[in-house]
Amino acid sequence: MTDTSDARTPLARRAVLAAGGATAAALAVGAAAGHEAPPVDTAGTAPVAAAAVCTLTREMTEGPYYLDGQYVRADITEGKPGIPLKLALTVVDAGTCAPLPKALVEIWQADHLGEYSGFVGANGHSEPDDGTFLRGGVLTDASGVANITTIYPGWYRGRCIHIHVKVHTDVTLTSNGSFTGGRELHTGQLYFSETITTRVSRLAPYSANRVARTTLAQDSVYDGGGAASGLLTLTALGSTTSAGYAGTLTLGVER
Repeated sequence: MTDTSDARTPLARRAVLAAGGATAAALAVGAAAGHEAPPVDTAGTAPVAAAAVCTLTREMTEGPYYLDGQYVRADITEGKPGIPLKLALTVVDAGTCAPLPKALVEIWQADHLGEYSGFVGANGHSEPDDGTFLRGGVLTDASGVANITTIYPGWYRGRCIHIHVKVHTDVTLTSNGSFTGGRELHTGQLYFSETITTRVSRLAPYSANRVARTTLAQDSVYDGGGAASGLLTLTALGSTTSAGYAGTLTLGVER
């Protein structure tokens, strides 16, 4: 199933903010196979205070692959193969740019074959599907930072590589590790440097995905606005592409 709703039915726009370079420490990860030097995303790699950069941006569509009731957890990989990605997403109040603690930052994404849990087969591949892999979220800490461990996402027909994100407040954590209630403040998407994505797509296990890849420039949703449109700042975690990346972004939400 192609994510056609991303291109045709965007949600009503709310005033939101986004800025690259959220401060967060990325955990070291073991390098997988691969020996080429990783490209460096030089745009906005220096950490900046959340209050120092406040850029208006638009909200984006939820898309057809959202599932309610996912786990609250810091690691959403569930053993899925792929290049490590350590996300540090900072949530700030749009009115003051002050960090917003205890906000739930929820993400969901495709695996290396471009398949979403709960919808496996939509991109033409067959694999086990538990409905939970590469889905979940965490509460922001006192500094407004949500640290999530995942993998660099794969691609599917008609869309560039991306990760979906929602920000909720006032949720109630449940005994089964999920959440309920609360208020949804923001729905958006996270995007990746085309230079780095090109390197990633040539390596296993991503190279097994034979579906034609849509680039940032070809995508019908990404509008070229950089961090204002959800473009992550990516910093290499090691000396090879396979060692993985830290991805940072600051999201300002209207409460």
